[in-house]
Amino acid sequence: MSVTVGELAALLGVPLEGDATVSIHGVAPLNRAGPGELGFLADPRYLPALRETGASAVILRAEHAAECPAPARLIADDPYLCYARAVRALFPEPPAPPGVHPSAVVGQGCTVPDSVTLGPGVVLGDGVVLGERVRIDAGCYVGDGVRIGADSWLKSRVVIQHDVIIGQRCVIDSGTVIGSDGFGYANDHGTWLKIPQLGTVRIGDDVEIGANTTVDRGALEDTVIGDGVKLDNQIQVAHNVQIGEHTAIAGCTGIAGSAKIGRHCAIGGGVGVVGHLEITDNVVITGMTFVAHPIDRPGSYSSGVPMQETARWRRNYARFRQLDDIARRLARLEKRLLADDEEV
Repeated sequence: MSVTVGELAALLGVPLEGDATVSIHGVAPLNRAGPGELGFLADPRYLPALRETGASAVILRAEHAAECPAPARLIADDPYLCYARAVRALFPEPPAPPGVHPSAVVGQGCTVPDSVTLGPGVVLGDGVVLGERVRIDAGCYVGDGVRIGADSWLKSRVVIQHDVIIGQRCVIDSGTVIGSDGFGYANDHGTWLKIPQLGTVRIGDDVEIGANTTVDRGALEDTVIGDGVKLDNQIQVAHNVQIGEHTAIAGCTGIAGSAKIGRHCAIGGGVGVVGHLEITDNVVITGMTFVAHPIDRPGSYSSGVPMQETARWRRNYARFRQLDDIARRLARLEKRLLADDEEV
């Protein structure tokens, strides 16, 4: 798709400096952009690349416009957000042609509107209800009684187990499994007895779930993912977890059973969340943090030990192992000093 910078500025609703007739057909990093390409500057660390860029247009804040040699400059308070909107405008997802592939299998009593796309090898169980323009790509399995809202997209080889409910405009990436059994077992004199998982998974509107993520069904109540939630690749969401609206979670995070995560949270990669605790709204958890206690106040939280040189880390670890002994010795010393002061 090719547009003029003037058209793009009008579409994005941002001020334009420079030549409005410049044509844009692609995007590129500032240090590699050339004629016809759009770049952006969100971090002042990249000002040297801005000053040398060959881009035809750049999205940037007003205070950096004078340093930009590009023929056109789009002025934005949040250049990264503006860039995201520009890319969506320049590279819209092409609609899939509606229709059911001859190799698809559709169970009894399904609702499949004419606007739906079912790719090769798709299997729908009995009683599946699909909204308008739902797209299900090759090799997906959708179990009995599943409901998927309008304009949602299941990419190839997604598995949706029985009775799961998915809202409108959701995107679920390849390899993801939703509605798998939760990890529920009772110990019977040294052996494990499986507990039937009787709940399901309810996913709101505008949710996006990355590749190879798993969302387990509830044990008794449902696992719930709120509107606008964004989950990265390879995340584990255990049974009965609740994730509030517009929360974003990065890859390799594990959330144990019955944890409740609030709205508008941002959770970094590799975070571990212990089960049966609650995280309030507007919380940021940085990568590799271990959340072992409830969080009842908004803010940013971190844990873990940052990387160090191995020799230094070993010395620090040795001291860490001595902390309890040091604390006890310090307490005894304080008690002795207090006793000496009282005698005086």
